[in-house]
Amino acid sequence: MHIDTIPNRNSRPAYLLRESVRDGKHVKKRTLANLSSLPLDQIETIRRVLKGERLSPVADGLECIGSAQHGNVEAVRTAMRGLGFDKLLDAKPSRQRDLVVAMAAGRIIAPEASKLGMVSAWVDTTLAEDLGLADAREDDLYAAMDWLIERQDGIEKRLAKRHLKNGGLALFDLTSSWFEGVTCPLAKLGYSRDGKPGTLQVNYGLMTDDRGCPVSVSVFEGNTGDPKTLLPQVEKAKRSFGLERLVMVGDRGMISNVQIDAIAKLGGVDWITALKNGAIAKLADAGHLQLDLFDERNLITLTHADYPGERLVACRNPALACHRAEKRKDLIAATTAELQKVQAMVASGRLNGRDKIGLRVGKVIGKYKVAKHFDLDIEDGSFGFAVSQARVAAEAALDGLYVIRTSVEASDMTAEQAVLNYKRLAEVERAFRTLKGIDLQVRPIRHRLEGRVKAHIFLSMLAYYVQWHMIQAWAPLTFKDEAGEDAARLEDPVAPAKRSQAALAKAHTRTLADGSPAFGFTRLLAHLATIVRNTLRPKGARAGEATFTLITQPNAKQQQALNLLATLKM
Repeated sequence: MHIDTIPNRNSRPAYLLRESVRDGKHVKKRTLANLSSLPLDQIETIRRVLKGERLSPVADGLECIGSAQHGNVEAVRTAMRGLGFDKLLDAKPSRQRDLVVAMAAGRIIAPEASKLGMVSAWVDTTLAEDLGLADAREDDLYAAMDWLIERQDGIEKRLAKRHLKNGGLALFDLTSSWFEGVTCPLAKLGYSRDGKPGTLQVNYGLMTDDRGCPVSVSVFEGNTGDPKTLLPQVEKAKRSFGLERLVMVGDRGMISNVQIDAIAKLGGVDWITALKNGAIAKLADAGHLQLDLFDERNLITLTHADYPGERLVACRNPALACHRAEKRKDLIAATTAELQKVQAMVASGRLNGRDKIGLRVGKVIGKYKVAKHFDLDIEDGSFGFAVSQARVAAEAALDGLYVIRTSVEASDMTAEQAVLNYKRLAEVERAFRTLKGIDLQVRPIRHRLEGRVKAHIFLSMLAYYVQWHMIQAWAPLTFKDEAGEDAARLEDPVAPAKRSQAALAKAHTRTLADGSPAFGFTRLLAHLATIVRNTLRPKGARAGEATFTLITQPNAKQQQALNLLATLKM
């Protein structure tokens, strides 16, 4: 038997299984089956069997000598190509640029790896091979960091040109991260936002556009106060980024009266911030913030002689008021329980003397930050306390109240828009959570040289820049809310933000609209990592001979994720 291939003009040939039979002196062909519907590889296999060839499974003739994660690398590099990331760093290709690209990608793919461990982590992926960095060592990475920090100003200018608009918003906030070690000149004791008091730390401020897309990062000594970090950012936006006009948004601890006076001298800079609690209480005591003003709406606009040339937008959130009242009640109850323990110690004679009693009370009274609500009576052999209901009531009257303060004219920004724009600072806080959390793990900082610390934080910001765009692109596959701000949000900006029904459905069912599973960013990246590049060779071949690679075929979800990243543009 054999297979005949019969031409069929412009169509696919016909493949017929035939056998030869003798009819007297003639040999004729008899068709046994039409194989045309079979795939070509199956037809070829049948042909080889009929020829007497011995077939065996592919695995019997090949061996896999290596596998490396590829899908996660391809995802990050696809995003980088769409964003023009390599040229953002430097227009001229170089080994240093490739090393920085690899380190930024590595922070997204394997954020837990230190600089010392990053080279080892690359071995498990195709990152180093694709960038031609298989021979890179730790010293090469440190040299590339030095190369990067020299170009920070130029890179940030290019980012600002992409994302900051003349007359638009710039968001700025400050955070800190603790150090491992004591020799870096930036490492100072200061207010720890990591909840690690007593540890050396560094402060760094992040500037973003109105969406939270990172543009610039500045590093300060760990004991630098929030207000002192603002003016350098405004000057950078004006002089380095060439913005003639901008609106800087910062929290109430960032933009103080001193900074406002300094900003006014620069010209072309407006700002949005909020009043501190003491200033709000002063307005309330003077009768400017009576609760009945909020009976019909939760937002009112006012002016005050203490804030010339400014608008104050007072907001009252009933839900927030209830939350704060319940929280204060719980904190007072917890403090009362702690003070009762001290009271029992004094009554039993285990604690005597006014100084000793006062020292012990001092350790517990401020634990829950409600010491101002207690009246204390400490004597040599007695201790008493009581909750000041008058002070509790005075604070409760301000529950749910906050006041936005801005220099932007009403003709340029409505009161509702001012409130929403201030709330956009939450995007910067979200960036800090990503930088410091499991996604990018900027902390703890182990570098000793000031330039390396700055390069480390700048590199982490660049990695977040790529990840931020990946998160936006992957919204259809993840739990991220795809709905933007609607008219209802602008109409009532004081009310808590609500997720769209589609986002709530994804969170509740853990599935997408098509019934497939919804992913978190980290989980989706891990799913793509199952696409691997295998290195194969025939069994018996010598090392380095006859090798070839074979990449896992993406499944539908993986292909969709890669396709979404391919749509990114700078």
